Amino acid sequence: MHPNPAFRTIPSEDNLAFARERGFGILTTPGDAAPLISHVPFVLDPDGTHADLHLVRSNPMVRAVSGPTPARIAISGPDSYISPDWYNLPDQVPTWNYVAVHLTGTLSPLPDDQLPGLLDELSLQFEAHLLPKPPWTRDKMTPGAFERMLRMIRPFRLTIDDVAGTWKLGQNKPAPARHAAADQLGAYGVGTETRVLAGLMRSPVANPDQQEG
Repeated sequence: MHPNPAFRTIPSEDNLAFARERGFGILTTPGDAAPLISHVPFVLDPDGTHADLHLVRSNPMVRAVSGPTPARIAISGPDSYISPDWYNLPDQVPTWNYVAVHLTGTLSPLPDDQLPGLLDELSLQFEAHLLPKPPWTRDKMTPGAFERMLRMIRPFRLTIDDVAGTWKLGQNKPAPARHAAADQLGAYGVGTETRVLAGLMRSPVANPDQQEG
């Protein structure tokens, strides 16, 4: 997380809401030569106490996490390069604005009999975004196909001890400079979801005075 406290004022519940909405992140656990990394969809429980996920059995992380293991899921949001020219201020330097949330805790294997329910939750979570399309359910599969696929994956749970978020939106700049940069970012941004990021830079989220009021 960025050390500047100006970028870390978002309440924990808002960081959890962001993570829940995304439902996809980078899972890291300790490794012998380097950290082990997996890109995973997950389901965050309503209270934000744990995130459930699954891994392919051939993943080295599955062999490494035979019991409770320190772990973190990093969830990325919109991001973009910010040109110093956009601020209309002297003596500025290039930077990168972004949103990111880290869920840190302990990763543990779950019993295999919890896997079907976990997968049902995952598919329901994302199918809900596709309305009015009727949601996909596993009863549409050929009998036996789902059960065969279950043998290839294992369920896990991250018990969450800490939630941290960085919302780097130019809060350390005057509002006119931040808004000017957002205008240029919306048109010319280099990154992902640049228009979403520009909107956040104009919003009360990026204005500490409005947040306090």
